[in-house]
Amino acid sequence: MTSFGSLFGRRASPLLGLDISSSSVKLVELGRAKDGSLVLERCAIEPLERGWITDGNVEKFDEVAEAMRRVVKKSGTRTRNVAMALPASAVITKKIILPGGMSDSELEIRSRPKPTSTSPFRSTRSASTSAWSGRAPLRPATSKC
Repeated sequence: MTSFGSLFGRRASPLLGLDISSSSVKLVELGRAKDGSLVLERCAIEPLERGWITDGNVEKFDEVAEAMRRVVKKSGTRTRNVAMALPASAVITKKIILPGGMSDSELEIRSRPKPTSTSPFRSTRSASTSAWSGRAPLRPATSKC
C-alpha cells in the first residue's frame, strides 16, 4: 500500500520506542533511510529509583511519568508517534463472539467494555481498545448417519 506522503517524496514520520523497566526508561527514535532501511535517529535513557516499579507494577506513577518527560526532553525528539509494549500481566484480553451482519457502529457498541467494579485497574489510569480479528469462517453443518 502506498501512502500519499510517499507519492510526493515525503518520508514516513519517525517512530519512538519507549521501554519502561524497573530500573530505567529507555527511548529510541527510528526513522527510514532513502532506501527504506531503518535508521536509529536518537536514543536516551533515564534511570528510575528503586521501588518506583515493583514486580511490573508502577508504584510511583507521577515520578515515572516525569522520568518519561525527562527522557523525551533529553533525546531532543519532536516525534509524537510512540510504540510501547505492555506485559501480559498488565492487559486484560476478552474474546467475544458476535452475530454476523452487524454494521461497524453496532460492532463498536456491542464490543465496548462495560464498567465494572471487578477491574484491577483504576479508571483514571486505564484505557480500552478493540481489535477485530475478522469474521469467523462458516462451519458446514455436520450430520451423523
